[in-house]
Amino acid sequence: MKKLTVALLSGGTSSEREVSLNGGDEVYEALDKTKYKVKRYDPKTDLKLLLADAPQIDAALIILHGSLGEDGSIQGLLDLLGIPYQGSKILGSALAMNKIVSKQLYELSGLPVPPYISVKRNDSIDPEDCIKRLGLPLVVKPVKGGSSIGMSLVRSKELFEDAVDTGFSHDDTLLIEAYLKGTELTVSVIGNDELEALPIIEIIPDKKHDFFDYTAKYTAGATIEVCPAGIDDDLTQKAQTYAKMAHRTLCCKGYSRTDMILIDRDIYVLETNTIPGMTSTSLLPLAAITAGISFSQLLDKLIALSIDNHGRVKDNT
Repeated sequence: MKKLTVALLSGGTSSEREVSLNGGDEVYEALDKTKYKVKRYDPKTDLKLLLADAPQIDAALIILHGSLGEDGSIQGLLDLLGIPYQGSKILGSALAMNKIVSKQLYELSGLPVPPYISVKRNDSIDPEDCIKRLGLPLVVKPVKGGSSIGMSLVRSKELFEDAVDTGFSHDDTLLIEAYLKGTELTVSVIGNDELEALPIIEIIPDKKHDFFDYTAKYTAGATIEVCPAGIDDDLTQKAQTYAKMAHRTLCCKGYSRTDMILIDRDIYVLETNTIPGMTSTSLLPLAAITAGISFSQLLDKLIALSIDNHGRVKDNT
């Protein structure tokens, strides 16, 4: 059987470059070399090489996060080159990347979300009004980006201005959101048309961390991750249904991971990741292993889904 030539893209130029490179290393090690000839590309330096090699590439694995990797940009380039890739197309990638648009679409589809306000760099921002509307503590985060980079938990009015400045150092638009204290859950789904929800993960950051921040996400041992989560069957079904709804609402393909907060019996949707992390401490691989799917098998599934979805798109053009 002929090996498939797989382009593994990691690195890039966003603030999440290091996470992307680490994920790329671990994906490379996990890919079955009896099935795939793997060629690595860093979009920061290797776009010309990718263009030259495109006719020989059977599929791509995008292990990029943040701007120009997760927002539809690299997806558009691969579409132009005719290269299948795992995950969402341009539209789904762009929608999920924008936290404000995502929340608006969640609301239209009936998914509950925490109260929020959006502000732009040149807006007049009144801390007292924000606190009056959302209460304390509240969360300030860039509208685009991930890994909790630029995100702050504001517990007092005196911390509000610094949090806004930090957010604006990463983006021109911010999401200011009510902080809901509850059980943090994340739910991964796999599939194009027929979706499979993987076991739910409960996230318990160390008490040293106010929330599931960058350090808590990527430092081994900084967070307890319980999979499957310690919730009953009804809540499990509800959370998995919400994850599938979010996936479809944002026009996602291939796979996604949606973060939620559980308070009593109510679940609130926070955001959807179209390229979940792929490091040893990442959540999607943990959910897959719990479901009996090894890291290598998960990558096989994603590559097969990418080729299947690419074939359908070509058939419809």
